[in-house]
Amino acid sequence: MGDRSLRVAMIGQKGYPPVHGGIEKHVAELAARLVPMGIEVDIYSRPHYSNHCGPADLPGVRVIKLPSIPTKHLDAITHTMISTADALFRNVDVVHYHALGPGLLSGVPRWLTGKKTVVTVHGLDWQRDKWGSFARGVLQVGENASVNLPHRTIVVSKALREYYLKQYKKATDYIPNGIVPPAYRAPELILGQGISCPFVLFVGRLVPEKGCHLLLEAWGRLPGALRNKYRLVIAGDGGFTTGYVDKLKAMAPEGVDFLGYIHGPLLDELYTNAELLVLPSTLEGLSITLLEGMSYARCCLVSDIPPNVEAAGGNAVLFRSGDDKDLTNKLVELLADPERRQTLGADGQIHAIEHYSWDRVTSLTAELYREIIEK
Repeated sequence: MGDRSLRVAMIGQKGYPPVHGGIEKHVAELAARLVPMGIEVDIYSRPHYSNHCGPADLPGVRVIKLPSIPTKHLDAITHTMISTADALFRNVDVVHYHALGPGLLSGVPRWLTGKKTVVTVHGLDWQRDKWGSFARGVLQVGENASVNLPHRTIVVSKALREYYLKQYKKATDYIPNGIVPPAYRAPELILGQGISCPFVLFVGRLVPEKGCHLLLEAWGRLPGALRNKYRLVIAGDGGFTTGYVDKLKAMAPEGVDFLGYIHGPLLDELYTNAELLVLPSTLEGLSITLLEGMSYARCCLVSDIPPNVEAAGGNAVLFRSGDDKDLTNKLVELLADPERRQTLGADGQIHAIEHYSWDRVTSLTAELYREIIEK
């Protein structure tokens, strides 16, 4: 097919522009770089996520806002169904699904219209604590579908690639997440949030698998002198997990600030000025938060689950996943050792920049599209 223009429909993300969510950032970064490579992009968006519809702020990128049933269990799948039906009648060459649930429908465009389909697996969603047994079972079916129905399956970590090879004896394409260059900012906006002293940072959705409750338990056991010296800043919201968020706020000791969802310059300030970034998650695909923290040369303290170990590349401090006492011990060690924090931060920044580039991610994705189109 050479260099002729292609059009790809992205389905599964909540929408555009990326207000919050790793998948949403992933899709937006791909779209920005695919267009100069001759690949135009349709991004399907949910109405409760963004008001944007029509041409995006990038030539060649179009946002298509379609309805969904905005409940915990029906939001993603209903929007995927409606978006898939719409994509069948559009002039698109590839339909690219993101996540296991949307991947359930990845065979439909292939069977009905012959369009090429791709699924990117961002994590094993059925393992998330928020799902009951029925939803978990559906997502497990989606896991199977994601590797058997589309023309190609992309995974964002080597750990996921190994999982699919072992579980399904299927080869997948490893294309990780990426990072953008850090935007360093002096502490100005954060002063308006009441943060005027050194702080430890958590960034992520407030859902059980992100482990914020573990961090709060560990923080509560810190020696009083450390808790008086440092604040703990929680940047994130809960989506459909308001009960969990209420529990977090109830258990939080003094010196903890819940900022809600943060993005843009304020998030840049938090990354720039944090003493330490903590990622206590028990489940990840490949954490964009961890990559972003390393890109800002922040020392990172992370759970020892395989995706975190892989992303950190030996440049973060690990604690035993789910072990809040071990997390407390590691917090004490790092907060008492600024030189070690600085060294780990500098080494982590080099690692992140060398291994996780959105330009490289997009080139590999574009190459995959062209390969399946030419077959």
